[in-house]
Amino acid sequence: MRLLRSLPLAALALVAATNAHARSEVCHAASKKEIASLFDRWNTSLKTGDPKKVVANYAKNSILLPTVSNKPRLTAEEKEDYFAHFLAGKPVGTIDSRSIEIDCNSAIDAGLYTFKFADGSEVKARYTFTYKWNGKQWLISSHHSSAMPENN
Repeated sequence: MRLLRSLPLAALALVAATNAHARSEVCHAASKKEIASLFDRWNTSLKTGDPKKVVANYAKNSILLPTVSNKPRLTAEEKEDYFAHFLAGKPVGTIDSRSIEIDCNSAIDAGLYTFKFADGSEVKARYTFTYKWNGKQWLISSHHSSAMPENN
């Protein structure tokens, strides 16, 4: 009986401790310009041709849902494999339109971009990058990209 009476108090204490911890999180201040520059950082790493430099933009526990592959990439090795093939075409991305939202230690950059390749071809795609502040830098926590469904 005594245990039953103490359970609600324990639950209340747990909720209070959780709320106190959430309120103590320090939010890294960021501007839309700073978040927009993260695409530039990523695009610059593409231009190196080195998959490891591209993957360095991604958090350890991130997901890549790439434009020209049906396979989700979860590990650094899987991402490197994708970029090794993607970078062979010497892609250069440009943002066509975007919307940026910033929250406490996270941000979303979503919109439309175009990749031009060395052979003159291009792919227009939709994208979403989500970013997390890891205490030192912004890293990609998820990246979804899909080719535009209609040719315009």
